Amino acid sequence: MQTERIWTAALVVIGDEILSGRTQDKNVAQIAQWLNVQGIRLAEVRVVADREEAIVEAVNTLRARNDYLFTTGGIGPTHDDITVDAIAVALRVGVVHHPKAVAVLERYYATRGGVTDARLRMARVPDGADLIENRVSGAPGIRIGNIFIMAGVPHITAGMLDALTGTLEGGRPVVSRTIGCWVAESEIADLLRTTEKAHEGVAIGSYPFFREGRTGANFVVRSPDPAQVDACIADLAAGLAAAGFFTTEGGI
Repeated sequence: MQTERIWTAALVVIGDEILSGRTQDKNVAQIAQWLNVQGIRLAEVRVVADREEAIVEAVNTLRARNDYLFTTGGIGPTHDDITVDAIAVALRVGVVHHPKAVAVLERYYATRGGVTDARLRMARVPDGADLIENRVSGAPGIRIGNIFIMAGVPHITAGMLDALTGTLEGGRPVVSRTIGCWVAESEIADLLRTTEKAHEGVAIGSYPFFREGRTGANFVVRSPDPAQVDACIADLAAGLAAAGFFTTEGGI
């Protein structure tokens, strides 16, 4: 039996402000959700500081073991925006001003005070890169090989993802269903394990919570095959019912 090809991506979130807690990252969730629709699974995420050696190590490690690598942050106009330079070092290429990026910035800033040296920093790309359209704020994202260099501001990132929609090769999107139950997950750990094992290609995630003075858990069943998800949910619900636990479709 041939195993279905699973496409994976990694994400490097770049920025001292994330690590210090001054800024809360919102890009992990939106990129993961977008990738799922493209049939690509977000396999790992790393958060690194604005340090060249940290970015280089993360980029070279993660791009080698995933089909795609996304980065967010560090491509603005200020001195501490070093992502482009660091990725160029990782790829052993130079940094150039992309002529199309320069033209985009000149148009965008024509009525906003003009292009300055600082703003032109946002036209710098690793040599050989292509651009990702940015319909929000002018400065484009960057694509080179299997690396996608994107803004850190979530609504700008969203626009860049929109521009990439349908352009990446992937597999079938993963679908999911959720049921909830007032039960401690430790009580039904064996049931979860045996149910998942009985349904090849299906993953069951268990997410416990404590509410109203009681312990419960939501169980999320995921697979590229909707029929497999439905069959697994049915078996899991039946197993929980047999153990005396009522389930709630959609989770609690």
